[in-house]
Amino acid sequence: MRLSTLLAALPVPPLAALSADPDVASLTADSRQVAPGGLFVAVRGEHFDGHRFIPQALQKGAAVIVAESGAAEAAGAERQSAVFVTVPDTREALAWLAAAWHGRPARQLVMVGVTGTDGKTTTASLIHAILLAAGRRAGLISTVSAIIGDETVDTGFHVTTPEALEVQGYLARMAAAGLTHCVLEVTSHGLEQQRVTGCEFDVAVVTNITHEHLDFHKSYANYRAAKGRLVAGLATAAAKPGGPAKTAVLNVDDGAYGYLAGLLEQAPQVRRITYSLRPGADVWAEGVAQTSAGLSFTAHGPDCRLPARAALMGAYNVSNCLAAMAATVAALGVAPEAAQRGLAGLAGVPGRMERIDLGQPFTAIVDFAHTPNALRRTLETARALAQAGQPGRPEGRVIVVFGSAGLRDVEKRRLMAEAAAELADLSVLTAEDPRTEALDDILAMMAGAARLKGAVEGETFFRVPDRGQALRLAVALARPGDIVLACGKGHEQSMCFGQLEYAWDDRTALRAALAEQLGQPGPKMPYLPTQATRPSGA
Repeated sequence: MRLSTLLAALPVPPLAALSADPDVASLTADSRQVAPGGLFVAVRGEHFDGHRFIPQALQKGAAVIVAESGAAEAAGAERQSAVFVTVPDTREALAWLAAAWHGRPARQLVMVGVTGTDGKTTTASLIHAILLAAGRRAGLISTVSAIIGDETVDTGFHVTTPEALEVQGYLARMAAAGLTHCVLEVTSHGLEQQRVTGCEFDVAVVTNITHEHLDFHKSYANYRAAKGRLVAGLATAAAKPGGPAKTAVLNVDDGAYGYLAGLLEQAPQVRRITYSLRPGADVWAEGVAQTSAGLSFTAHGPDCRLPARAALMGAYNVSNCLAAMAATVAALGVAPEAAQRGLAGLAGVPGRMERIDLGQPFTAIVDFAHTPNALRRTLETARALAQAGQPGRPEGRVIVVFGSAGLRDVEKRRLMAEAAAELADLSVLTAEDPRTEALDDILAMMAGAARLKGAVEGETFFRVPDRGQALRLAVALARPGDIVLACGKGHEQSMCFGQLEYAWDDRTALRAALAEQLGQPGPKMPYLPTQATRPSGA
C-alpha cells in the first residue's frame, strides 16, 4: 500500500511534506518485527519508548518511520535510508494507520463498544448472544477471546483490549467472513492508549465506573474521563450509510451517569438510552429473583414487557442483562423475543461466578472479581446463596480466597481487604500477580486493613502466600453448605512473579484442591514459585 494512501487516514496531516511515497510492505510498532520495506511506528509506552528503537528498525530495513518531533534529527545519517513522517501523537497515528492497512473494516460492521469497571465481559457476551439469537452475524472481541464465526481466538494472558493492529486485524477477519456486527469490550487502557481509535463505534455501552486502575490513570477523574471517551467519540464519529443512529447506553444507577450524560449535551444527534433496576429509565426491571439456577425478572422496555431468565449468578447481573437489552432491542431494533432467547441461552462466561463441582458438599466458585466493587458484589451474592441453603441446615459460611496485584492500584488492597472483613466469614489472603513487588509487603498491607475492620488473623483471616496452598486451606476449612470463592483471576491463564508468567488457572487449581480433599483423581496443582519445593518432574 502506498504511504500516501495510508497517511490519508490520519485525522491530522503529517507535520511536514513527504520526501518520497514508497510502497509499504508491512506495518508494525515492534522494532523486532520490522521487515525490509516496512513501516515502523515509534510509540511511547508505559515502560519503553519506541523512539529508542528507531535505529534497530532502520537496520532491519524499515522504509518508513512514523515518529513524533525530533526523531529524524536524532537518527542522524541513518535517516537517509527511510522516509520520516512526523505526527503529533504516534499512538493515535498507529490506530488510524492500522485501520487503513486493513481496509477500514469497522465501516463494514455495526460496532458496539462496551466499557465500565465491572461487567464488561458479561455484558459484551450477552449482547453477542442476543444478536446471534436474532439471526445477526455477529463477532465478539473480549478480554477472554475473540469469536469470529465458528473460530475462537485467545486474546492474551491478562485482561486488556488488544493493541490497535490486532483489533483491526480481528475486524478485518470478521468483515471478510461476512459478519455484520461486532461487539468489542473496551478497557480504560484501550481507550487512553488509542487502541480502539478507528473502530468507528455505533453504540457505546457503559456498565459502571468505580474505583480501579488509579495506578495508571492517577485519579478517579482521569479514569472516568478515559471511560467517557467511548461515549464522547459518538458525537464526532461519521454516520455509516445505512447504519444505525449513534447511541449511548447509560446506567442511571451508576454514580458516573451525570458525567457521561453531560458529555452528550451538545450532541443532539446521539441518542441516549438509559437502563436501571428501578422504573423511570428506558429499560428497567422488576420482580428480580435469584436462585442457584440463575436469575429471573420482568424486563420493561420501549413498547415491551417480557419475563426474562439468565443462567447467571448475582443480582448485579440483572444490570448487565438490562444493558444488553438496551443495546440490542432499544438501540438496534432487535425483537424482544430474540433478546429473551439470547439471555436464556448464554450458559455463562468463563471465570465469572463459574461453579466447580466435583461432588463436594459445599459450593465452590471461581470469579474474576478483582476490584473493590466487584469483590463486594460477589461476596453479597455468595452470602445470599449461603442463606438460601437447605431447610433445617445451618446457614453456610462464605470463605473467600483473593489477593491484590503488584505494581497496580495500591488503594485497592485496603478496600478489598475491608470488603472481605465485612462480608466474608473467613478470608485467605494470597498471591495475585505480585510482579516485582514483595508479596509479603502486599499481604501485610491487606492484613493491616483487615485487622482495622475487626478481623482476627488465624481466626477469621489467614495469610498464605502460595495461591495453591491458599485454595487447599479454603477447601479444608469448608463445611457442608459453605460457599468457597476463588476471586481475582477468573479465566486468566497465567500469574506474574517478577517478570515471568507462570501457567496458572484458578479453575484447574481449585479442581486440584477439591480432588485432593475428596481423595479422588483430578488435575495436578499448577506450580508457582511460592511453593516450598518444585514438584518432581515439573
